[in-house]
Amino acid sequence: MTTAHGQATYDVRLDWGPTGGAAVARGADVAVVVDVLSFTSTLGIAVARGTRVHPFPWKDERAAAFAAERDAVLAVGRFEAAGLADPPPSLSPAQLLSSTPVERLVLPSPNGSTICAALAGPVVVGASLRNRTAVARWLRPHLDAGAVVAFVPAGERWPDGSLRPGLEDLWGAGAVLAALDLTDRSVSPEARHAAASYASVAGDLRNALADCASGRELAEGGYAADVEAAADIDAEDVVPVLTDDGFVAG
Repeated sequence: MTTAHGQATYDVRLDWGPTGGAAVARGADVAVVVDVLSFTSTLGIAVARGTRVHPFPWKDERAAAFAAERDAVLAVGRFEAAGLADPPPSLSPAQLLSSTPVERLVLPSPNGSTICAALAGPVVVGASLRNRTAVARWLRPHLDAGAVVAFVPAGERWPDGSLRPGLEDLWGAGAVLAALDLTDRSVSPEARHAAASYASVAGDLRNALADCASGRELAEGGYAADVEAAADIDAEDVVPVLTDDGFVAG
């Protein structure tokens, strides 16, 4: 790993997934994790409803024990919550909007949640299309004070476990970047590319999100409503900030 890979000469950086995120977060003051479909979209909904959210990498017996230790509810999978009159909290943003809020929630995710739990050093915040203006407004005074900010689009996973970059997360990061005036800061080409990519779809965002590979995958599985919920730009005016005791409203 070199300083070039970590984009160390830039104040505003961007790279993908756990490995890229660790590289650009080295020496950063703030890390902005973006997992539009669906961890950070669901996270923003939960925190806006007063829930303290604990990220956890995988949903298995370790997640259940982790939740029990914190007297928290363990989010269920999309399929488990589907069709219930009063669905429990899940990773599905559409289902979470109709579920009864809980005080504490453990939200497992192999992508966004895993990255949030693994990053060490910077303040970690969760961003999506749903809270992009709130995150930009929260970042502004930090940038004005000289903070270095690393954006980490989570991406998805191929069946072999390798990273699959997802346009939805590039657009989510770009949406926050586009809401910031960064003329006085040095911005890496990777971060500038995210802002330009978002600008190319901003006028038709819902259709673009539905038509990208991750959006089509969810729709084919019966979860088009999750794509619609994730595309609801600026639906929340909250910034989830990770503390030693989970995500809370910043």
